[in-house]
Amino acid sequence: MNTPSLTIADVQVGQELPALDIPLTRTLITATAIASRDYQEVHHDPSIAVERGSQDIIMNILSTNGFVGRYITDWAGPNAFIRSVKVRLGVPNYPGETMKMRGKITAVDAKTVTVLVTGSNSMGDHVTATVEVVLP
Repeated sequence: MNTPSLTIADVQVGQELPALDIPLTRTLITATAIASRDYQEVHHDPSIAVERGSQDIIMNILSTNGFVGRYITDWAGPNAFIRSVKVRLGVPNYPGETMKMRGKITAVDAKTVTVLVTGSNSMGDHVTATVEVVLP
């Protein structure tokens, strides 16, 4: 999905962003939790996660936020600036799932684009985010 930097002239309300599917492996979920210094056992120890009511280890919110940011910057390019991200979590991301990232432009003004981003898996929406991006 790497594209050259977009400009405000390249976008319009209703435009859909290219899809990005992210396979969720046990390694990915564990590594991204550790990279964000989240050492909670539910992100890397399946037996403790199950003991605490989960079906397996779960992706942490910082990893989810990182994937939302990656989705936007892969689309918008290196000259874009993310002004704000508002995230709402839904169903968990478990190993063996695929998070399907999708986006749609909901507003455009002088230099700012608002994108509604969803990341879903087989159980429903894992994340819904509203992202404001400044384009050159």
